[in-house]
Formats: sequence, structure tokens, C-alpha cells
Amino acid sequence: MLKLLADENFDNTIVRGLFRRNSALDIVRVQDVGLSGEDDPTVLEWAAQEGRVLLTHDVATITRYAYDRVRQGQTMPGVIEIKTDAPIAQVIEDVLVLVECSQEGELESQVQYLPL
Repeated sequence: MLKLLADENFDNTIVRGLFRRNSALDIVRVQDVGLSGEDDPTVLEWAAQEGRVLLTHDVATITRYAYDRVRQGQTMPGVIEIKTDAPIAQVIEDVLVLVECSQEGELESQVQYLPL
């Protein structure tokens, strides 16, 4: 099962819904690991070091930095980009499908956009 990191501004309603549906998920929030206020490259570096796929709503900058890491040959375990106006129930379902059906490393160097 994939390990996840929820970005600082990620909707906590989604995080709580994910845990309600699957309490075994390995998900931490940026705030939980002392990265509050850090810039996107720092968050992506931490995610890479920990082998965690980043959950984010930040379509403006995260994807650019993620692809920069890939172009530079750096590790990038993956990003799941979620529209802020997407229905929460659908987002929870889609994230669970990705997490529960993906092998570790399967999203390496990829950005997935939700809803599916």
C-alpha cells in the first residue's frame, strides 16, 4: 500500500474520510512532520526521502517542482493532484482506488489528477 503525505492546505475532511474508510492507511500531514510553512521543493524532498506520495490541491506550483525533480533525475514518489471543487466522496473513492490498487513505487515520477 502506498504511503501518503497530505500537503499543508489539503482538505482535512478528505483526510478524515480516508481514515474512516481505511484506518490502516499510512498518511501523515505536512503539519504533523514539522514542515508547516516550508516551500514546495522542501516538501517534495521530504516526501522523496520518506517514499511518500503527496496529496495536494496546489495545481499552480507543486506539479512544476515535481516535474523539475524528475527532469533533474531526483526521486519523486508521485503526486496526486486533486481539484478543490471535486466532490469529496468521489475524491475519497478515487484516492482509495489509487492507494489500494497501486504497488509501492508505481506512481514514481508521475502526477495523477483527480477525480479520475
